[in-house]
Amino acid sequence: MSLRWAAIAVHRSHIKTSYFPHKLTMKAAMDSAKGYRRLIPSLTALVEFEAVARLRSFTLAAAELGVTQAAVSRQVRLLEEMLGVRLLDRLHRTTTLTSEGEALYAVVAEAMGKIAGVFDRLSTGIEDEELVLATTAAFSHFRLMSSLARLKRLQPTLRIRLTTTMFTADLRHNEVDAVVRWGNGRWSDGTSHLLFGEQVFPVCSPAWKDEYGAPASLEELANMKLIAYDPTSEGWLTWEEWFRAVGARPTKLKYGVRTCLYTDAVQAARLGQGVALGFGSLLHEHLASGELVRLTSASITLNDAYYLVVPHGKAMSPTIQTLIETLRNAVGIS
Repeated sequence: MSLRWAAIAVHRSHIKTSYFPHKLTMKAAMDSAKGYRRLIPSLTALVEFEAVARLRSFTLAAAELGVTQAAVSRQVRLLEEMLGVRLLDRLHRTTTLTSEGEALYAVVAEAMGKIAGVFDRLSTGIEDEELVLATTAAFSHFRLMSSLARLKRLQPTLRIRLTTTMFTADLRHNEVDAVVRWGNGRWSDGTSHLLFGEQVFPVCSPAWKDEYGAPASLEELANMKLIAYDPTSEGWLTWEEWFRAVGARPTKLKYGVRTCLYTDAVQAARLGQGVALGFGSLLHEHLASGELVRLTSASITLNDAYYLVVPHGKAMSPTIQTLIETLRNAVGIS
C-alpha cells in the first residue's frame, strides 16, 4: 500500500460523515505529496472527468476511453473527494456540470488541448501548423476563401484543412480547431467569438436592374421574378419571412428560379435571372465590386450573427485570433 493510501486508512475512522466522508484524509494525502503531485494527485481522474464533462455522459466517456462506466465513475468520485466539492450533477438521463465543475472543466480542457497539440506536432515531426476549420458551403464560398488567402499571406507556412457542413455539428464529436456558426452565440460545446451581424435585402445584377428598374413598392417587388432557395436549420431567411418582417403581406409571390442551395441562388442573381435575398455581410465583396446591387432600400437586421466557435479543449491560438480579425476586417468591422 502506498503512503498516500496508508494515510487515508489511518485517518478514516476520525472523519465525520458528510457528502465527502474522506475529504480530510484526501487533503492529508495531497499535502504529503511534492510538486505538482500535491495539487494534481490524479491525472487519470482529470482525463476521465474531462471526457464526462465534454460528452455529458459517463457511458459515452467510458466508450471513448476504452474503460468501464464504473471505472469512470470511481475516478470522478475520487476527484470530487480530493477537492471536497461536487463537480457533476448526476441526473436520470444526463449529466450536468456544477459551477465548480464548469470552472475545472474550462482549464482542464484548455490544458489538455495544448498538451495534445504538442504531442501531435512532436510525434508527426511536422513543424508547420495546421488549422482545421468547419463551416457551411455558403460561408466558405462567399466569405472565407478570400480571408484565408489573406491569412496565408500573413502565415505562409500555415496548412489549412476545410470541412463543410450542411447543419450545425456537435463539436464534442468532431476534431476541428474552430467552426463558423450562425446563431445567438450560446452553444455548450465551445467558446463563441462574434464575427459580424447581418442585414438582408433584395439584390440583383446591374443589368437586371437596368432592364426592369427598381420597384416602386413592396407589392411591385413581390410580382418580380424572385429567386428562391430551400431554407435549412442554418438560419436562411425565406422570401415569405422577409416580406412579413418588413411589414408586407403579398397574396402571392412570383418565383422565376428555385434552387436547393443559397450559393446557386446568388449565382442565378449574378447571371441576371432575377432578384435574390442578399445577406449583406456574406455578399460584401459581390456588392463592393458591383457584381450585385441592391434593388430597394427595404432591409431587415437579423437578431442572430456569425460566430467563430472554438471547441472546449482547444486553445485560442494566435492563428485563430488572426483569422477572427481577418474575417471582421473583411467586412469593415474592427
